[in-house]
Amino acid sequence: MHDGNDAAENTGVMVRKRRKGIYILPNLFTLAALFGGFYAIVMAMNGRFDYAAVGVFCAMVLDSLDGRVARMTNTQSAFGEQMDSLSDMVSFGVAPALIAYEWALSGLGRWGWIAAFVYCSCAALRLARFNVNTGTVDKRWFQGLPSPAAAALVTGFIWLLSDSGVQRGQDGLLTWSQLTWVMFGLTLYAGLTMVTNAPFYSFKDLHLKRSVPFTAIVLIVLGIAIINIHAPTVLFSIFVAYGLSGYGVYAWRRAKGYRASVISTSKDEPEERGLHE
Repeated sequence: MHDGNDAAENTGVMVRKRRKGIYILPNLFTLAALFGGFYAIVMAMNGRFDYAAVGVFCAMVLDSLDGRVARMTNTQSAFGEQMDSLSDMVSFGVAPALIAYEWALSGLGRWGWIAAFVYCSCAALRLARFNVNTGTVDKRWFQGLPSPAAAALVTGFIWLLSDSGVQRGQDGLLTWSQLTWVMFGLTLYAGLTMVTNAPFYSFKDLHLKRSVPFTAIVLIVLGIAIINIHAPTVLFSIFVAYGLSGYGVYAWRRAKGYRASVISTSKDEPEERGLHE
């Protein structure tokens, strides 16, 4: 009489012990983004800084797609979230720091590698803070500059100058020494802005599944056309504006008397309310 129940229980045990797998599609995008960061590092080591910058920008596009693909196909997983964070650390933390160091910062000696390390460590801190604050943030905003945008500031500047014919050690409108210090300041700005409380718009309230007016499609086409006029200049200008926008929003909120931070107090950390006001 118990054979049937025993078999059912054994079957249940077998089902529970079945090896878990991972979702291929979203993780393929994540791995492709990781390859973009790795490719950028290799190109920087070979002195092809324009290709290195393109690798980082390609990683940005792929990184923006993996989460959306996972949500659209209902294939979100804890494994995918961790994989995405590790990929971001390589593509938008380590890669831009090494590219900036190889392109210009190495000429500053100790100051150069300090700036590169500050950027890299701030990227790690920003990603860690993002992971622990996921359930307590206003989804419409990022706390601090997102790491892909910070990477775009650093590598976009290098791409712009490399595309203009400026090479390492070569003077242009500015002497190479001046460009080196500009790179130093930009690297520090991008790194430190990642760990501020300034709110940066996340664009996460834009839903691709909703219908849009026909003019929206026309604007997208025009945007693509404008980028193709001169991609390095247009993209770098866009990310410079975005990289400054958070401080503008922060100042506007303070001037209006609103709560400047868009982050709720973390439930898992010590009281932080005073840091976010």
